[in-house]
Amino acid sequence: MNLDGKTILITGATGSFGTAFMRTVLERYDVASIRAFSRDELKQSELHSKIPDDRIRLLLGDVRDLDRLRVATRGVDVVVHAAALKQVPACEYNPFEAIQTNVLGAQNVVSASIDNDVPLTIALSTDKAVNPANLYGATKLCAEKIVAQAGAYASGTAARFASVRYGNVVGSRGSVIPIFRQQAETGLITITDERMTRFWITLEEAVEFVLSSMSLVTGGETFVPKIPSMRITDIAEALAPDAERRIVGIRPGEKLHEVLLTEDESRHSRDIGDRYVITAHRVGLRPAPEDDRGEPLPDGFRYASDTNEQWLSAEDVRRMAAALPPARRAGDRRDRVGDD
Repeated sequence: MNLDGKTILITGATGSFGTAFMRTVLERYDVASIRAFSRDELKQSELHSKIPDDRIRLLLGDVRDLDRLRVATRGVDVVVHAAALKQVPACEYNPFEAIQTNVLGAQNVVSASIDNDVPLTIALSTDKAVNPANLYGATKLCAEKIVAQAGAYASGTAARFASVRYGNVVGSRGSVIPIFRQQAETGLITITDERMTRFWITLEEAVEFVLSSMSLVTGGETFVPKIPSMRITDIAEALAPDAERRIVGIRPGEKLHEVLLTEDESRHSRDIGDRYVITAHRVGLRPAPEDDRGEPLPDGFRYASDTNEQWLSAEDVRRMAAALPPARRAGDRRDRVGDD
């Protein structure tokens, strides 16, 4: 999708994804403006210092505030919804807050886009939304459903909606790779369970996936990239081969393996080359039009991190770790897909 001359709004703009997304778009396209929507004035000030581009408009606001979103989306061509409360323990301890931001916030973004006839709204989701084992995943599942069904509320408008769903972001704040590097210096690293596997995507790949999905949206889809898996033990071996390993056990809300596409979803999904598309599965009087892109998936197909055909090597992990900027070599070990 050509973004030249477009006005873009990104929620959660000061997070890892939002910052990387804006850098890429500003370098590649002659956009009219990017409205950076977030609630933290300090992070916005830091963003201005990092990306001093006069096409960026800093908008203070919270996705919980529908009136503010209605103002922010006036005249916008594309909304990228990346705002979320995403730390699993924090969401478990503060469930009302997680629901207000992740669920009601998604509803507010959809409502504001419909009210202002925004042509395209694309929301970021996560593999944690699939068969969720924690509140964070449950809220992102709700958000996906809201976005997928948004077309039912947008009849007679130009508004289209879709989600992208992917796994752990290697370059986001709080990645396990910086944690293992930091722990390696002490000679001791902690592993929750040696059987654990995860999907991996770099921050740059996540940005490219969102951008490339924009031109594919017809309405209500969820796009899933074909990305590699990694064993937690291989990460430890790559980054701290001589360190002692301490098994601390799986924490509440964690899974051994993650799933990006379930057997039930695969019945209305298509393989379109470098990604899968979960087609609109609308509930209402008129069914969604048949999607004939790509190929249908085999019966019972399941896209999971432990049965994936693509795997990262130890050398891949070392290369990713070496590419991380120093600012990302701290934090807790939670990779997520947005920022509030």
